[in-house]
Amino acid sequence: MSLKQFTNILLIGILCIRCSGQEPAPIQNNKVKVIVTEPSKLLPIVVGAERTNSYLKGLEGKKVGIVANHTSMIKETHLVDSLVGLGVNVVSVFSPEHGFRGTADAGEKVSSNIDKKTGLPIVSLYGKNKKPSKEQIKGLDVIIFDIQDVGARFYTYISTMHYVMEACAENNKQLIVLDRPNPNGHYVDGPILEKEHQSFVGLHPVPIVHGMTIGEYAQLINGEGWLANKVKCELTVVKMEGYDHTRHYKLPIKPSPNLPNMSSIYLYPSLCLFEGTPISVGRGTDKPFQILGHPKMKSDRYSFTPKSMAGAKSPKLEDEKCQGYDLSFFGTAYMKGKGTINLYWLIEIYTNFPEKEGFFNDMFTLLAGTKKLQQQIEAGKTEQEIHASWKVGLEQFKQTRQQYLLYTDFE
Repeated sequence: MSLKQFTNILLIGILCIRCSGQEPAPIQNNKVKVIVTEPSKLLPIVVGAERTNSYLKGLEGKKVGIVANHTSMIKETHLVDSLVGLGVNVVSVFSPEHGFRGTADAGEKVSSNIDKKTGLPIVSLYGKNKKPSKEQIKGLDVIIFDIQDVGARFYTYISTMHYVMEACAENNKQLIVLDRPNPNGHYVDGPILEKEHQSFVGLHPVPIVHGMTIGEYAQLINGEGWLANKVKCELTVVKMEGYDHTRHYKLPIKPSPNLPNMSSIYLYPSLCLFEGTPISVGRGTDKPFQILGHPKMKSDRYSFTPKSMAGAKSPKLEDEKCQGYDLSFFGTAYMKGKGTINLYWLIEIYTNFPEKEGFFNDMFTLLAGTKKLQQQIEAGKTEQEIHASWKVGLEQFKQTRQQYLLYTDFE
């Protein structure tokens, strides 16, 4: 079946569901069953940052550093502004990839500067300075980490957290993680990263989709001894209220410039692998991580032309008309409860791409965490065969993961 036929069949099914006024039924896959309860019957999710009574007392009389970005909100107010207003002695702010205000492009240099609103120094933790230095945290007693993650191994906020934990452990500083929901926390899938392919887009031996909140993941890093020299961080996780791994959570703020909506967030674990190929994932358009295309692809279904814009400066295939596919409708109607990474698009596009030599580059291996995925696709393995090859590693990881969960799991 061609990609066009597959897309048409699924689109017809989704449109039929929409026309009938019914919601898509829960999709079962790899023993994952996701049931979305009516919002009116659920208690609201209260994120860790909002539970100030749980951590304010521990900040009294202490010099505080905060690792934060534009997602670090307490309702309508930024965490930094809230804590300063409550009399907390915030000394400095540390910012990850995309910067403190979340406007920098992926991979773009993020400079240290001064926050205009509070006058606090902002220390960049992206680029050459990924880990806070001893000098940068010397005067602090405690560091707070509060950033919205999306649950994929190659989304770099968990790598930033790793290095912050390491710096805290080496310099006897306490770390408080204010937990937030994982929008892809309802499943676990993908190849396990192999040690020889460690990088900033993958530091740990976990699958592409790990199914853990940022707080649970911090406990995993600490508990498994993954910090340098197996040092342990003095870690406190402020849990959420009302959250569990069966709940879908609509992020109130886009976590980074090229994940503008829930469709892109659900598709991201599957489509980010294309970043290691010639194919555009829509950076420089209004549908990043929701469309796929290339000038040499044969498709009369959809076309787009990437343009330089805020958050996507000099995008891949800039100003070139790309033929391809609009997958945005998959994000909410298909990927939301599927419980698996979709390899169909990757296999089909590679199979039909006219220039196979050099299709996969070094970044693909870093994103996949293994050379095997490229080798399997080049050898003509089916999606089912590739998924089956992940089974043993996933079962082992799930057993490890279970030890560190703070909320009811999906199984």
